[in-house]
Amino acid sequence: MGWNKLISIGLLLWYLAVSVWMAQAPVDPQFWLLASILPALFVVLLIVTHRYLPLSHTSHALITAFLTLHTIGVHYTYAEVPVGVWMDQVLHLGRNHFDRIVHFSFGFLLAYPMEELFRLSASIQGWVVYYLPVMTVLGLSGLWEIIESWVARAVHPELGVTYLGSQGDIWDAQKDMAAALYGSLLCMTLLLVVRALRGAESALESEAALSE
Repeated sequence: MGWNKLISIGLLLWYLAVSVWMAQAPVDPQFWLLASILPALFVVLLIVTHRYLPLSHTSHALITAFLTLHTIGVHYTYAEVPVGVWMDQVLHLGRNHFDRIVHFSFGFLLAYPMEELFRLSASIQGWVVYYLPVMTVLGLSGLWEIIESWVARAVHPELGVTYLGSQGDIWDAQKDMAAALYGSLLCMTLLLVVRALRGAESALESEAALSE
């Protein structure tokens, strides 16, 4: 068994352990259940398709990091996560910003796995390989906000408000989408810079080898 497979199994076990732990006495059980369905289906999809779309252990680690943050958020409900409460008290932010952190992380942590998926499965090259992950993050963020609104209208009003987690901000959905967009842009920018530096380093090494 290769190291990549061992790492992937370890990350899966980590996510399962965190999920079981966070499933114990959540602040709002119904909210926890509704908000845990899509991540669970996503993990199942990754398991089923791993032979056909083998992502790197880096991508699996980034996905696991995002799912961990989301799992913590749905345990407490995003408006009541202790870390966000502490940040509000220290920095006087006026609200619990843990949800903004998770939306930013959605873009920052998942843009690279998306880039890898496009690059390996569709053989996409050039600037498009950096463009598609950003647009995909933005589209999925918008879809998530739509799904949230559907759920909010389908369940009782108290849970609907909790599920939306707007905390009184009428621009919450737009700000969440913007946070995800900024995260994906930062990720792709860093990836582009790293690859450019590696390319320059390889070119210098080639020139040095030819001059010897």
